[in-house]
Amino acid sequence: MRGEHSDSTYRIDVSNLNSFAKDVKRCRSKPRSDGAGILPGQMFRPEAIRGVTVTQPGTVDYRLARQALVSEFRKKRLAQHEVCDAHPELVRAARECGEPTSIGCPICEAANVVLVSYVFGPRLPAFGRCITSKDELTKLSRRADDLACYVVEVCPECSWNHLARAFPLGRGRRS
Repeated sequence: MRGEHSDSTYRIDVSNLNSFAKDVKRCRSKPRSDGAGILPGQMFRPEAIRGVTVTQPGTVDYRLARQALVSEFRKKRLAQHEVCDAHPELVRAARECGEPTSIGCPICEAANVVLVSYVFGPRLPAFGRCITSKDELTKLSRRADDLACYVVEVCPECSWNHLARAFPLGRGRRS
């Protein structure tokens, strides 16, 4: 029976589709009773997830990738030297001009991670521009160019680093 599939495996019962469609229409037509103002058809929006802040369009969040990497490290599938491999210049930027956080390093647990932001785009150095203040980021966001900002988490103690998020910057960004 190799290569053959039983017909019953792929058969779908469609006898109740009309009642299902009526239920969907009924749910979409009236607001939820909990007063949230969110219709059931809209439950997969970012603001519907607890702990998620709504960000601008085009923002990419790398928390799931971070969680998977840390999980692999804790399961001893990755060694510390494989995940703590930040470039010395990135570690220096974290020490000198990074934004301190209250988030502990998931690898060494000895220090808090620091956020380092880099902006890339036209009329900027090929290696990007390290952002040293929020004022500098605000000034760059007013430019007419399409820019991209990358925020990296760095542990200054063990050299762990991970891309936290990326987002478009500048007035030339698409909305």
